[in-house]
Amino acid sequence: MNIIKYPKKEDWNEILKRPNLGDDMVNQVVPEVLNDVKTNGDEAVRRYTSKFDHVTLNDYRVTEQEITEAESLVDAELKRCIQIAKQNIEKFHSAQKTSRKVVETTPGVFCWQKSVPIEKVGLYIPGGSAPLFSTVLMLGIPAKLAACNQIILCTPPNKEGKVHPAILYTAKLVGLNQIYKVGGIQSIAAMAFGTETVPKVAKIFGPGNLYVTAAKQIVAMHGVAIDMPAGPSEVAIMADNTCVPSFIAADLLSQAEHGADSQVILFTCDEKILPAINKELDLQLEALPRKEIAIKALENSKAIVLRSIDEMLEISNAYAPEHLIIALDNAIEIAELVINAGSVFIGNYSPESAGDYASGTNHALPTAGYARGYSGVNLDSFMKKISFQQLSKYGLFNIGPVIEKMAEAEQLMGHKNAATIRMNAIINES
Repeated sequence: MNIIKYPKKEDWNEILKRPNLGDDMVNQVVPEVLNDVKTNGDEAVRRYTSKFDHVTLNDYRVTEQEITEAESLVDAELKRCIQIAKQNIEKFHSAQKTSRKVVETTPGVFCWQKSVPIEKVGLYIPGGSAPLFSTVLMLGIPAKLAACNQIILCTPPNKEGKVHPAILYTAKLVGLNQIYKVGGIQSIAAMAFGTETVPKVAKIFGPGNLYVTAAKQIVAMHGVAIDMPAGPSEVAIMADNTCVPSFIAADLLSQAEHGADSQVILFTCDEKILPAINKELDLQLEALPRKEIAIKALENSKAIVLRSIDEMLEISNAYAPEHLIIALDNAIEIAELVINAGSVFIGNYSPESAGDYASGTNHALPTAGYARGYSGVNLDSFMKKISFQQLSKYGLFNIGPVIEKMAEAEQLMGHKNAATIRMNAIINES
């Protein structure tokens, strides 16, 4: 990791820049693929699946037989763990349900809000170098709890044209059966525009690489909603001399192994802890199967030494990390002061991987600083909020003059007349 000591505040923006890997290629390839799939449908999807995933598929729908076969290929202990994670995620997201509350804003004027499921949603599940079956839980469970009418799942096939068994098992466990062997840009295009095989959806969910993230952002300008810009994974850690160096190193590597474009950052006001953390990084790296990927990510990562905990908190809020681990003596108090983060992990015994898998919170989170304005995926992500109002005659007379005056001031006389004509009709009745 690159060590930066006591940087000036005016240099923070430059220091905290995310890795920029291949933006030019992304900007060239993504629009081309999106337009091709929009125009040519399934034929284009097959072409890009062959080009990017190196497999040619005549039919990319996953069959019931494939789902049944996959279930037998997942070992019993992993099934048990997935089931426990499912229970915890269901429990956490079920608690987010809200009841309708009618508010009488003015005598005779009643307003309320109703949560309505998004009718058709698409879930993108990465399945390339790391098949993220845990993301099936994170997206599928709230989609089912929200009672979305149609839930589409797209995930890339391997070179044999198969989907990882754990992804299919988890999908079945959650209750998802519309599954397609389509990955990358072409899957986002298929769900956004619809093809002969893949239905068009109203909102697309799921993390991905730079190409998938760019594709989601582009289709969002064409009438399709997205959960958030969720690109390469990242973690920031705030640590002092009460941290456990081996724990910190493990958390840094748990994100670094996601991909070369992942970023890990350590904030500390005690530089004496850095040698022990670096030693642990070297030791743990040697045993890591994805060592080469992690090394590349660490090249873009930093350990930043600050003057105080207050300054650490300020720079963390400026960075707005996807994941924030607080390994400080007063971790709970500091956590209350966090205003920009996707998900926060408090204390030495709260690893980021707990949120990735089984604590119950959602791991589909905003990256690249989007935590300043976006939430992570939750139950409401799969719902629309529709507002209602009902005015009695008495209620209309209470706010009718307000409507008239405000409409007239905006020079919208038709708006004014909509209230005036009703009030006149009530007067004439009496």
